[in-house]
Amino acid sequence: MFRRLHALIILICLAALLGAAGCAREPAPKVQPPKQEEPTISLYDNKTGQKKNIKIEEYLQGVVAAEMDTKWPVNALAAQAILARTFTMENIKSGRVQQLHGADISTSIEESQAYDPSKINDNVRQAVESTRGEVVTYQGNYIHAWFSACDGGVSATAEEGLAYTKEPTPYIKAGVEDGCLSITDPKNVAWEARIPVAQVRSAVQGKAGKDTGPITTAAIAEKGPSGRAQQIKLGGATISGPSLRLALGSEKVRSMLLSDIRVEGGQLVLTGKGFGHGVGMCQWGARRMAEQGKSPEEIVSFYFKDIEIQKQWN
Repeated sequence: MFRRLHALIILICLAALLGAAGCAREPAPKVQPPKQEEPTISLYDNKTGQKKNIKIEEYLQGVVAAEMDTKWPVNALAAQAILARTFTMENIKSGRVQQLHGADISTSIEESQAYDPSKINDNVRQAVESTRGEVVTYQGNYIHAWFSACDGGVSATAEEGLAYTKEPTPYIKAGVEDGCLSITDPKNVAWEARIPVAQVRSAVQGKAGKDTGPITTAAIAEKGPSGRAQQIKLGGATISGPSLRLALGSEKVRSMLLSDIRVEGGQLVLTGKGFGHGVGMCQWGARRMAEQGKSPEEIVSFYFKDIEIQKQWN
């Protein structure tokens, strides 16, 4: 009896040891890397020429307050915060502002993002804090976190809306219909711009380096996937839609989602809808989704695909 019991104990022990050895052969669970500390960044003030160090989350409050109406729903502001944080980190990584001013970021909208800390309110603070540390990546890299005011109801590719061809941007969702025209300002639903042809010729030559010659005719030469004017023929020259918009003024020519372009009475007449390049997140679309109860992350994911939203610091 004792021998049988002793043998049974040995068998149980052997089974336990074999089981343990079997477990040891399974791959060990991946250990998540520790989250980094919140970065302190150097900010160059383009008005004063001064530099200062500032915590990135504090800086982002000033960006969100400048880029979106601070009275809008917090979740729309929070989606803007995620993109602003991503844009900041991508910009710092690229070293663009470092080369210009020896700082991480500047207060120039052309070099970085709009920045106005005087507009910060509780909505903005809550939006930034609720998404603290969240950035958008594609295959481990920061995306180009583009956004526009109103995409006219349909989003554009980077090539179509921005003439951007430097690198592929497969994470941009093109042709997204967000219903933004149902809530946006009337001037974004339908607008018209009239610009003297002499001014158009001068602006195009100055900004795009092309002389159109006398402008007696105008036509859309090529449309992109969303219907935006990608190439426009003015007189004897063809110019990209985004280049023309920049040359004539992006506040005046509100978008390239044109319904008509013509020469009339010595003026270039453009009619269209939307406001901005239409690439990435539409701010009015974000507001609409926030009012429908969508989270900031759901809003961002609506406009970008195959992305990860990572929390990089607490």
